[in-house]
Amino acid sequence: MNTVQSLDVRATINGRPMSGYQWLLLVLCFLIVATDGMDVAIMGFLAPAITREWGISKAAFGVVMSAAPIGLAIGALLVGPLSDRYGRKKLLMSAIFCFGLFSLLCGFATDVISLSVLRFLTGLGLGAAMPTTTTLLSEYLPEKSRSTLLAVMFTGFNLGSALVGFGAAAILPDHGWRTVLMVGGAIPLACLPFYLWLVPESTQFLVTRKFPAERIARTLRRVCGGDIPQAETYTNSEQAVKEAAPAKALLSGQFRKTTLSLWATYFMGLLVIYLLSGWLPTLIKDAGLPIGRAANITALFQLGGTVGALFVGYFMDRWVPNKVIATAYIGGAAFILMLASSSVESSLFAVLVLLAGFCMSGAQTGMNAFAPSCYPTAVRATGVSWMLGIGRFGSISGSFLGGMLLTMGWGFSAVISILAIPATLAAIAIIAATLGKQRQALA
Repeated sequence: MNTVQSLDVRATINGRPMSGYQWLLLVLCFLIVATDGMDVAIMGFLAPAITREWGISKAAFGVVMSAAPIGLAIGALLVGPLSDRYGRKKLLMSAIFCFGLFSLLCGFATDVISLSVLRFLTGLGLGAAMPTTTTLLSEYLPEKSRSTLLAVMFTGFNLGSALVGFGAAAILPDHGWRTVLMVGGAIPLACLPFYLWLVPESTQFLVTRKFPAERIARTLRRVCGGDIPQAETYTNSEQAVKEAAPAKALLSGQFRKTTLSLWATYFMGLLVIYLLSGWLPTLIKDAGLPIGRAANITALFQLGGTVGALFVGYFMDRWVPNKVIATAYIGGAAFILMLASSSVESSLFAVLVLLAGFCMSGAQTGMNAFAPSCYPTAVRATGVSWMLGIGRFGSISGSFLGGMLLTMGWGFSAVISILAIPATLAAIAIIAATLGKQRQALA
């Protein structure tokens, strides 16, 4: 085998076609994200059965429903610095074990308090899994197709959220809500040994943390092909990080503008998406349509988002990525305004919901693909996870804002039209992120 003095790991991955193992890694990450989507969505399908069995109100059960989102935010914020220090694989496997175990234990809860605590702990694992999966996969994908393939991975979340609904419908009538939770937790736990065996550590992380050359070479050949030459040293062609602590580095002068731009964009995007997806059925029903039809129309928002994610990812690989995302957010703002001025009885109403989801959710998934490119390996996991963690507060804010506006007596048009503001702010903020990256390059 040929031996070279130095080999750039990132350039090697970029310069080679995708290997069979890289495609396998994409499938594995898709499955991890799908199980993540299952556990995030599961309580929405079980709430009626639990409240009926325990004889509690929907308001009392709101504590349970809010526990996981809070855990998701905290889990995302905690995992990044740990992943940048101890490795992507270790933290990812720990996250899968965490949300699988505590989801299973939720099936043994006896009251609102115990179920809330267990859902919070489940949320910690769920919040840690998504950014770690994103970071790990992004570090093995060639840049020319990275955005498209990350978008494909994220469609697993929507698939998992949908599958758990079918699973709950099949299991609930005969076996009850506890069995649904146990099955939901058992699936990731059963898959964990295969993930431990098949998912590799990131070679870029190994290089950054100065692991032995033999370990790096073995991992790189396993994933990218056995014909890669042996090297005395392995490197990453990326800028040096001036601050040793990843969390401190994100807000240092080197990355501050980029970091704040990503946070603002992701927060605004999730605020819009969660308000629409959470309150649109109620708004449509209040405007005069039956609840069944309102639910079907709202489902088009999610469907449009799945297709939009693939389109946005595809064009990000072929044009300036942040401009593609900004264009999608602006399109989302435009369709939201058209939606606000449209009648729910109009034949175009459902189409506008579909297009709003196409743009907004497509742009939001594009952010997940864009963030890894904004940071070098030493702080990448922290940068991605903190963007997702801060964004979770946008989702909580969106759900709260929708309820507050309805309580204040705002009508359909007023609630929907105001969402064009954060959608437009998201577009402006993501353009600013590139200005931050340009300054980083000059630093």
